[in-house]
Amino acid sequence: MEYVYAAMLLHSAEKEIDENGVTAVLTAAGVDVDGARVKALVASLGSVDIGEAMATAVAAPVAASAAPAASGGGGGEAAAEEAEAEEEAEDDAAGFEGLGSLFG
Repeated sequence: MEYVYAAMLLHSAEKEIDENGVTAVLTAAGVDVDGARVKALVASLGSVDIGEAMATAVAAPVAASAAPAASGGGGGEAAAEEAEAEEEAEDDAAGFEGLGSLFG
């Protein structure tokens, strides 16, 4: 998540979100930087309007319901994977709660 925060920090400072900038922010924060993750982040943000994405993420409600129970045999693993993915999405969304006020 710190990689996303580095990009958001650069965005709020109206700086270019590039590999050097993200790496510099992470290094300054004492993070052991993974160059491949930085490259992937910068590439994935290339076509994203970060301001709009942050506003949308803050406005989007976090799903509070649990994953539906699997019906029938053999679905337990799929339901567990779905619940894990939903929990991960909730964690990611929770990271954006309140951030709009920081970057507004």
